[in-house]
Amino acid sequence: MKLAHGGHDPIAATPHTTPRARANTVRGSIPPGLELTPVITENGETQEEQPIMPTVQVGSYTSIGSMMKEAAPSEKDGAELQEEEDEAFITPELRALYESFSKCLDLRDKYMGCSLQRLGDNPEHYDGHFTPLPSQICDVNGVRADATLPTDYPLHSPTEPAPGPSAQGDNLPKPWRIYPRPPPPHWHWHPKEGPHGVQGSPEEEEEEFEFGKCEIPGEHQWSFEMDEKGVYQLHANDDKQKPLFRVPDIREYFIDLDALLTVMTDGPAKSFAFRRLRYLSSKWTMYTLLNEYQETADMKRVPHRDFYNLRKVDTHVHHSSSMNQKHLLRFIKSKMKRTPNDVVIFRDGRELTLAQVFESLHLTAYDLSIDTLDMHAHQDTFHRFDKFNLKYNPIGESRLREIFMKTDNYIKGRYLAELTKELMTDLEQSKYQNCEWRISIYGRSPDEWDKLAKWVINNKLYSHNVRWLIQVPRLYDIYKASGLLNNFQQILENLFRPLYEVTKDPRTHPELHVFLQRVIGIDSVDDESKPERRIYRKFPYPKVWDTKQNPPYSYWLYYIYANMCSLNQWRKARGFNTFVLRPHCGEAGDPDHLASAFMLSHSISHGILLRKVPVLQYLFYLKQIGLAMSPLSNNALFLTYERNPFPEYFKTGLNISLSTDDPLQFHFTKEPLLEEYSVAAHIYKFSQASLAELARNSVIQSGFEMQIKRHWLGHQWYLPGALGNDINKTNVPNIRLQYRHNMLMEELDMLAQGRKARVVGKERDGPVHPITADTVAAKAMAMPNAATTVRR
Repeated sequence: MKLAHGGHDPIAATPHTTPRARANTVRGSIPPGLELTPVITENGETQEEQPIMPTVQVGSYTSIGSMMKEAAPSEKDGAELQEEEDEAFITPELRALYESFSKCLDLRDKYMGCSLQRLGDNPEHYDGHFTPLPSQICDVNGVRADATLPTDYPLHSPTEPAPGPSAQGDNLPKPWRIYPRPPPPHWHWHPKEGPHGVQGSPEEEEEEFEFGKCEIPGEHQWSFEMDEKGVYQLHANDDKQKPLFRVPDIREYFIDLDALLTVMTDGPAKSFAFRRLRYLSSKWTMYTLLNEYQETADMKRVPHRDFYNLRKVDTHVHHSSSMNQKHLLRFIKSKMKRTPNDVVIFRDGRELTLAQVFESLHLTAYDLSIDTLDMHAHQDTFHRFDKFNLKYNPIGESRLREIFMKTDNYIKGRYLAELTKELMTDLEQSKYQNCEWRISIYGRSPDEWDKLAKWVINNKLYSHNVRWLIQVPRLYDIYKASGLLNNFQQILENLFRPLYEVTKDPRTHPELHVFLQRVIGIDSVDDESKPERRIYRKFPYPKVWDTKQNPPYSYWLYYIYANMCSLNQWRKARGFNTFVLRPHCGEAGDPDHLASAFMLSHSISHGILLRKVPVLQYLFYLKQIGLAMSPLSNNALFLTYERNPFPEYFKTGLNISLSTDDPLQFHFTKEPLLEEYSVAAHIYKFSQASLAELARNSVIQSGFEMQIKRHWLGHQWYLPGALGNDINKTNVPNIRLQYRHNMLMEELDMLAQGRKARVVGKERDGPVHPITADTVAAKAMAMPNAATTVRR
């Protein structure tokens, strides 16, 4: 990132020092096992001791190339070097390769801009201290690495005051208010019914959620309607013909998708991406050899902070399976013993109590055990997603799933609400563990949203540690076969019409309006390994899709995205929070799913199939798209733990985080997220700095509000590299993040320089030899060194 106002971040810059000055800098922090060797001059005098192995300075990153440049005298003066740079030539094939990658990056930027999924697009980001940034330099997870900050943009250290709301102007959203307000910076958990605080540390009274205190705005003048293409459009009252906002139509989407797939399957592009990924992985190995001791020294200087008190977010966990088996078993037994006469279900024309349900199963509370529940997915679910889905039924009985694990049942989800409160209490006691629960809206009827919102509001399911995502199962074929729906457009209407209605006039769905303030995005879920049979040469619009065949993944994802675009524009205009698209993708099935997600999604869950598609993996790296990975889940379903690409993605520099997916099926302990970190640390041999980096990534990928992320990561966490890091909060060494930034800048600069370089001609260099995939990739890696200069 360039700082246009000329200031250099002392952490990010690597000063040019003499060997003597470098030795003085590192004195006192030499890693164990490296001895200091005295230097003997020709006169026999002993000079300053020097370390045998070069050690980087605190807060800097020294590459092998820079050390070689310092050691080797140049035989050419600056003018000659500049002349060589200006005379950089590449072949037409290589120019086309660079341009194809750059166009893919531009495609994603276009779709992210239309859907308002970037930093600064969500009114939640304006907490009263966020200084707005130009949209063209923002990406989904922060400021773009290759961006140039405005000259007047304030850079704040943790000790400097932040700008107040007046510095943001009058045309920005008013400061976002989180209700109930988050806890103060220093707090201790206490039971809601018990005494507050601990001895000697008085605390603020915790704010309880009260629906009556929530503000419900009035009606807005805009109107909405679904067009003939199955996409909701917004209109001003005086013009019903022209939509207020542009949404890419399905034809444009499939043309762009085809262009991306063409690059993805191009031979030279695959070789180029594969070699760049191998280069980045190898560079990481060299970095760790040179800097691991320095990272440890930096972390030891940070008071109080360690792995256990770092904020971590479980970025991918399904609500109905977010407890472990022991927790669910204990809850079922307690209900059997304390309230056996609760009427819990209506079957075969009569009401049944909990005791009667278990009598019909020939079971008692004493008979129940972990083995009886049979909900773990460790033995017989590998590549059997159908069997895995059956693991959601306790004792294999759908009746028990309906009673204990559904929000819309005969008892109105009372048991699941009680379970949810217990899970929230566990998270609040841990203080540093947070999660984003995914809960289902199926699209079978238009009242699903209101039922879910009332379940959350009436049971007061609010926690400082929890946010929600809405998952949409891709089950059109099942609904069509059962006669619930006539065509695909009905699913879209059931999913999005209530959201547009509550945005136009929150008074029509007051509970839904309040609930949506804690909803951060939309997910698309189902078994990706199902084959997708194309029965149409040209995909029809949703109102015409009335066959029993399920639409393909790319079709589903587009229509969720397209209907989210206008919705986000309207919600932003009203000062309401917007949503992001975070689908399941790349767990199994067709790798083409990842191409759709690259264009349309804020981030994805899983992504293990990127290992088979080097072009997309490289593009995901260049755009730093978040991947919420679950190696223990993959180990049970699709890919054994030792073959998981998670450690290789981490070496390369992809933006990955650890998540649990389904603790009920895959985990044993009360803290499944820590279990996930523990197994990864042991098997992949991650250092404490690496675990801290993964925890930081999880917070950045999450949908928690700007105010909360500031407290967890630092005041300007959204700036790239070490500039956005506060080691006292994240425990991630600055040299680690600056290395990540430098490597990303090298790749982006290489593409930019490649597009600017002159194309070689036959009359200049003689006959041009045939270009193969490998030679194109090799020549791409041999670009002038100027392309790898990191800009700050």
